[in-house]
Amino acid sequence: MNRLQPHKRRKWLRWLNIVLVVYLLCGIAFYLLQDRFLFHPVALKRSSPYHFSASSREINVAVDKQSNMNIVQFLTRDSLPRGVVLYFHGNRKNIGWYAAYAPGFTSKGYEVWMIDYPGFGKSTGRLTEQKLYDDALQLYVMARSKFPANSITVYGKSLGTGIASWLAAKRSCNQLILETPYYSMTSLVQHYLPIYPVSTLLKYKLPVYKYISLVNAPVTVFHGTDDKVIPYSNAHRLKEAMHTKDRFIAIKNAGHNNLKDYPRFQNTLDSLLK
Repeated sequence: MNRLQPHKRRKWLRWLNIVLVVYLLCGIAFYLLQDRFLFHPVALKRSSPYHFSASSREINVAVDKQSNMNIVQFLTRDSLPRGVVLYFHGNRKNIGWYAAYAPGFTSKGYEVWMIDYPGFGKSTGRLTEQKLYDDALQLYVMARSKFPANSITVYGKSLGTGIASWLAAKRSCNQLILETPYYSMTSLVQHYLPIYPVSTLLKYKLPVYKYISLVNAPVTVFHGTDDKVIPYSNAHRLKEAMHTKDRFIAIKNAGHNNLKDYPRFQNTLDSLLK
């Protein structure tokens, strides 16, 4: 049997040690900095004005001494709205970035209530998975003081699909709509970091598959087949957890942020709001 010469063996072991050190350092860096990888907020001062084209009302809720939850309610022209859409947005910027989606609902007679997560916009506090759920529940409680459960649509986009799914599993609503969801945050990050024990390192699990299986209201999922952020194959796994009354709608050739440009998406969403 051929054996490595001593100098070659030492060189091979030296490279192996370098690879292991790099692997460990990258893993530690991901664990410590995962919030920066997953979330890309833009914070705003409380005094910063929003300039929305649609009629809106801004509310700040002091959750505790350290936490403020900022809510923007986009209103309809109707004195009696048909219902309310609780909209949980993605992982970028703040409500100002997602306000452009509100007219798609307000034009159909629905109010749209959006919250910013801790660190996003004017919301403050420590960002944790449980905090995301707690704020969602607070928003729901506020909505129920004005609307019956069968007038509440829970809507999640991208990151927000995990939060929306949790809420719809915990509280009654008219329907749950998910735009570009993931199977779970763990599975999504594992897709990008296949060589790491993501389930151990990741602090945010957000198991959409688990929550939608517990939702009693109808569930509609939209996902683009060319999504480069959340792969279609990852979202498609959700069909295993969906009920027979639920719908998984693939938007051919659509990406992550342009579903509204496709007639099938818009026509189906319009029908869901009738």
